[in-house]
Amino acid sequence: MNAKVKDKIFTVVLYIISTLVVLLLAALIGYILIRGVRYLTTSFLFGNPKVGEAGGGIGPQLFNSFYMLIISLAITIPFGIGAGIYLAEYAKEGKILNIIRLCIETMASLPSIVVGLFGFLVFVKSTHWGFTLLSGALAIGILNLPSLTRVSENAIRAVPSGVKEASLGLGATKWQTIRRVILPSSMPQILTGVILAGGRIFGEAAALLYTSGMSAPSLSFSMNNLFTSGSPFNLMRPAETLAVYIWQVNSEGMVPDATRIGDGASAVLIIMVLLFNILARVIGNRIYEHYTGKK
Repeated sequence: MNAKVKDKIFTVVLYIISTLVVLLLAALIGYILIRGVRYLTTSFLFGNPKVGEAGGGIGPQLFNSFYMLIISLAITIPFGIGAGIYLAEYAKEGKILNIIRLCIETMASLPSIVVGLFGFLVFVKSTHWGFTLLSGALAIGILNLPSLTRVSENAIRAVPSGVKEASLGLGATKWQTIRRVILPSSMPQILTGVILAGGRIFGEAAALLYTSGMSAPSLSFSMNNLFTSGSPFNLMRPAETLAVYIWQVNSEGMVPDATRIGDGASAVLIIMVLLFNILARVIGNRIYEHYTGKK
C-alpha cells in the first residue's frame, strides 16, 4: 500500500470521526431542545418557583446565572489576561517560571467539587460571609483562571515577532506595543477562552452548591429596593443558579413537576450558551477588524 492510498484512507477515517462527533453533539442538543422548548413560556422564564407546588418558574435562578456570569468574568478576565501577558512577555525562563506553570497546571486539573469545598472553607466559613453570590463568583474564578491564563499566554505568543519588532522600532514602548498591537491581534483567541469560561459558569453546579447556596429568594426590582440589603444586585445574598436548581429539583423531588422544570431549564441553558458563543465570536471579530483595519 503506497503513501497516497494510506493518506486517503486516514483522511476518510478522520472525516467519519469528525462527522460522528458533530452528529452526536447535534443529537444531544436537539434532544434537550425538543424536550424543553415547549415549556418556555413567559411565566416559566420570569416567574418565581413554587416550593411543593406545580407551575413554578425559573426567574430568580435565570437572573442569578447571568449575574454570576458578569461578576465572575469581571474577576477572572483581568487576572487571567494579566497573568497571560506576564508569562508571555515578562517572565524569564527558570525555576520560578516552572513553579508558576506547575501551579497553573495543578489548578486546571482540580475537580470542581474540590474547589467548591475550598470555597466553602475560605469564602463561606472563614470570612463569615455565608452562602453568597460573591463566594460563588470567587470559586468559579478559581476554576476558570488557569484555562484563561493558558489561552491568553498562547494567544499572545502566537502574534508574529515581526509585528512586535516593527512597533518597537517605530518608537513605541513595550506596554504600548502590548496594548495597541499584541492584544488586538490576539483578541479572537483570548475571547475563545472567555467563551469557555462563560460556558463553564452557566453549567457549573458542584462548586456553587457549597458557595452560593441552594436558595433563591424572590427578587424585587423596584426602585425602593435596589439600594437595600434585599436588592437583586446585592453580592452578599444567596444566589441559586439555574444549573444548581436543575440538580436540586431532580434529586430532591421538591416539586411535582420536576421533569418539566428540568427539561425547560436545560433548554434555557443550552440556548444561553449557544447565544453567548455566537455573540462573543461576533464581538471578537469586530474588535479584531477595528484594530487591524480589516473588513
